[in-house]
Amino acid sequence: MAKKSKKYEEALKVIPEGEVSPLEAMKLVKEISTANFDETVTADFRLGIDTRQADQQLRGTVSLPNGSGKTVRVAVFAEGEAAKAAEEAGADIVGTDEIMEQINAGNIDFDAAVATPDQMGKVGRLGKVLGPRGLMPNPKLGTVTNDVAKAISELKGGRVEYRADRYGICHVILGKKSFTPEALAQNYGAVYDEILRQKPAAAKGKYVKSITASSTMSPGVSIDPAVQRNYDGGAEE
Repeated sequence: MAKKSKKYEEALKVIPEGEVSPLEAMKLVKEISTANFDETVTADFRLGIDTRQADQQLRGTVSLPNGSGKTVRVAVFAEGEAAKAAEEAGADIVGTDEIMEQINAGNIDFDAAVATPDQMGKVGRLGKVLGPRGLMPNPKLGTVTNDVAKAISELKGGRVEYRADRYGICHVILGKKSFTPEALAQNYGAVYDEILRQKPAAAKGKYVKSITASSTMSPGVSIDPAVQRNYDGGAEE
């Protein structure tokens, strides 16, 4: 096991035992994030689901009210009027055959992909390349659509994907260390709302078992699952 850095060990001393409110957690994460770059802040939701079961899968997207802090490059597979609309909406790469050629050559210079339904016959051939990278357009995620402008706006405006892994843990981006604690807590509240809303009907027992927030280089801070949000001075349970 790798030895932890001195900064990491010092950060552990600041973290209280037990769980804290979302806003207090975000304050602590910012306090103990000492790297010399703008670290990404994330939350890990440990859920009482068995993702090996088809009826207990959990995957989707959620729009963060304060954005993700990340500059997202969007590629759009479209032709004709849809391609024109994509360009006007600020897509970074637009086309079909030319993008496929770049991808097949190993040049994947984008963070998210959108496709119009009529292009999925071609795009589907890229499944083995884009799928493992989480870049495959998906109608359930709103990235296979004729309304490409809306999809681009949402992706660039702070829409992030969540997906429960084989251990039932959802790892979700909340923003950047440079965000205020209140902004991070607001984003956290939006994510929590979405995860509760998408609870699989087949899930049994306690759904949200534990929640931990952390930055790229910091240890985790445990959040009280009973407090959904308290960034406005009060607490809603």
